[in-house]
Amino acid sequence: MTYYSFTAVPDEIFKIKTVRARMVLDSRGNPTVQVMVITEAGGVGIANAPSGASTGKHEAVELRDGGKEWHGKGVSKAVENVNTVIAEALKGMDVRNQREIDMKMIEIDGTPNKSRLGGNAIVATSLAVAKAAAATLEIPLYLYLGGKYADTLPVPMLNIINGGAHAGNKLDFQEFMIVPVGFKKFRDAIRAAVETYHELKKLLKQKYGPSAVNVGDEGGYAPPMETIREALDALVEAIKAAGYEPGKDIALAIDAASSQFYDEKRDVYLVEGKAYKRDDMIRLYKELVEEYPIVSIEDPLYEEDFEGFAEITKALGNKVLIVGDDIYTTNPERFRKGIETGSSNAILVKVNQIGTLTETLEVIKMAHRKGLRTIISHRSGETEDTTIADIAVGFNAGLIKTGAPARGERTAKYNRLLEIELELESPYYPGIEMFLRRF
Repeated sequence: MTYYSFTAVPDEIFKIKTVRARMVLDSRGNPTVQVMVITEAGGVGIANAPSGASTGKHEAVELRDGGKEWHGKGVSKAVENVNTVIAEALKGMDVRNQREIDMKMIEIDGTPNKSRLGGNAIVATSLAVAKAAAATLEIPLYLYLGGKYADTLPVPMLNIINGGAHAGNKLDFQEFMIVPVGFKKFRDAIRAAVETYHELKKLLKQKYGPSAVNVGDEGGYAPPMETIREALDALVEAIKAAGYEPGKDIALAIDAASSQFYDEKRDVYLVEGKAYKRDDMIRLYKELVEEYPIVSIEDPLYEEDFEGFAEITKALGNKVLIVGDDIYTTNPERFRKGIETGSSNAILVKVNQIGTLTETLEVIKMAHRKGLRTIISHRSGETEDTTIADIAVGFNAGLIKTGAPARGERTAKYNRLLEIELELESPYYPGIEMFLRRF
């Protein structure tokens, strides 16, 4: 492959020649938007918009058609917006000017949540632009995004037991994850995770029967469990059965997605048939951290409770990552408030929550400047698009969350990271270091 230098090629070849969108299906069988951007040099960038299930109320809005077709989830309006309004506005622009292009789409949309053009239309276009620029330069996307300093493979946080909005069982918490922290190479970390995943399948099938190994939206098993500790116990048992030491080789992580079980009228969290106040929830998390090798807790409290997030970060932030997802929705303004109030020591980064690559990078830079961890994340409604793998490496995020090592839309990201590891001259896998630094 010939790598162009950034200065030795004429500007004309980077001009956008074509922007074209179409409908494709996501992993839940729902329509989503795919955008292709082609430069004058023939560089092609293709990107798909993912879709979430447990969405924060401050996220960029997906534009859906409504009506009977596709149960109201059609995206013909979003596709049309790309093929007309966006295509006309971007034609002739330089794909290397990512910020200018993204700001142009935001200006045209003119709403605070990208609801006119559609967050799904904008994010697919934004990512396709970056991929077209990389293709024109004939370099990988991660290298285009991060240059020669892009050398860190992210530590994967694999959701292998599903609950909440991702499954049909009685588990209130949404995700129970394993995190391979005791390894020096990404490929060894993935191997250990896969071995644990298969051991978990054996254990669940033996204890709960064949139906227990049905998988949820993100590839994790959705067994008929009812309690949080039941799920965590199963993970610890599976890690041991695979021949690894819990906490040393493979740690645990939780995504509570607490806004999903928060009763705003009563100001309580409904967990396992009981009503918990904020202090009760923090006490519960303290107990779980003492009992299990947990290194990360995502969305432990309601998405508007900045004060409560600050309280739990103060209480547990020296032991685990307190990760903000729904509270921030990858929004620079909300994240800035979180930094000022000390509401977390990590942020989950989802490109489609905010809608453009430029705004995503702004959030990542804010986090890194303040010493907060960044976790690049998929959505529950995904496609085979692997862009987030390149983003994780290109921006040296250090952590990635993209589901279980099952289902093609999940394994595509892991396979891309395995490919990148082979391409890098000196790939670095940080492992437990991503969790040792306290804030």
